[in-house]
Amino acid sequence: MPRLRAARERVDIWPGFVDALSTLLMVVIFLLAIFVLAQFFLGRLLQRSDVTVERLRAQITSLEQQLQEERAVTSRLRQEIARLSSDLDSLLASREEAEARLAAVSADRELLQQQLDRLGVTVQELEGRLERAREERARIAARAARLEQALTAARSELAEERRSGAERVAALEARIRELEAERSRLEGEKRAALVQVATLSRQIRELGQELRQLAAALEVREEELARQSEVIRDLGARLNLALARKVEELARYRSDFFGKLREVLGNRPDVRIVGDRFVFQSEILFDTGSAELNEAGRRELETFVRVFREIMPQIPDDLPWVLQVDGHTDKRPIRTARFPSNWELSTARAIAVARFLIDHGIPPERVAARGFAHYQPLDPRNTEEAYRRNRRIEIKLTTR
Repeated sequence: MPRLRAARERVDIWPGFVDALSTLLMVVIFLLAIFVLAQFFLGRLLQRSDVTVERLRAQITSLEQQLQEERAVTSRLRQEIARLSSDLDSLLASREEAEARLAAVSADRELLQQQLDRLGVTVQELEGRLERAREERARIAARAARLEQALTAARSELAEERRSGAERVAALEARIRELEAERSRLEGEKRAALVQVATLSRQIRELGQELRQLAAALEVREEELARQSEVIRDLGARLNLALARKVEELARYRSDFFGKLREVLGNRPDVRIVGDRFVFQSEILFDTGSAELNEAGRRELETFVRVFREIMPQIPDDLPWVLQVDGHTDKRPIRTARFPSNWELSTARAIAVARFLIDHGIPPERVAARGFAHYQPLDPRNTEEAYRRNRRIEIKLTTR
């Protein structure tokens, strides 16, 4: 028995210890392998992240350079706009001066034309008088010739009748004296007619010379008028080009403005952006038959004003922009003490929106209001849907 007990007490535990140690070692090796793999994949991920970060840094650097270039371009554009505005002002002044000179030249031309017309009438009158004087001279010459023939006949008759008697001689001598007196009178009239013809001829020559001078002056005026017209056409072309540039610039700001509004508003059926117009349905701004803004309408307009005031400082001061507010109603008539027709209702609503814009920071000289009643419908049908679409307020960023 003691031997068996001693044998039991000397049981060998080393194989179990070796097995446990081997198992622990395998677990440690497995964990080390997992750790190494994790480190490998983590290193790969870190390398990729570093590449991505470097690429993003390069993109940020490129974007910063582009931003600096855009700022430089914007600065140059603003300087160019200022220069164009100065050129536009000088062109407008030159155009006004040229138009004033053109008006003066036109007035001088009309005055010269009137003088020419009067001189033409005078020449015609003088020519008529000359013709009549010539006819009178011919008539007097004919009468003188007839009298000369009668005098010759009387003298012949006197020579023949002298032999007939003294009484008939005395009568014929008296007749001869009368004929000679008549001839003297006709000679005087003939000389007067000749003097009058000479005077009229001289006046016609003087008027012809004056007409030639006036014609030369008129040609000079017409040449000057042609030059002024060419200058005005050139100024008009330059003015149109400058205005076109201003309109393009306004269109760019208008595009930015409506783009921001689209981002803020999203897709809403009661507030729409149609082309270059911002359209509110009247139901969200006003109660039925009213021109007083309700609370929902004030909130919508506050959003509109907030977005517009963000972009308003970017618009140059010399750009002649204006917010045009247009009021529209449906075709059903209204007859109240305050609104006798749709004209008054649409105009009052447009004015109410314009006043709200002014009260919230939009300069009053940049706001305008118009009422169109029901004469510019979006939908001509006689349905409730068409009536609802036609009742609207439109706000447009445009030029004066």
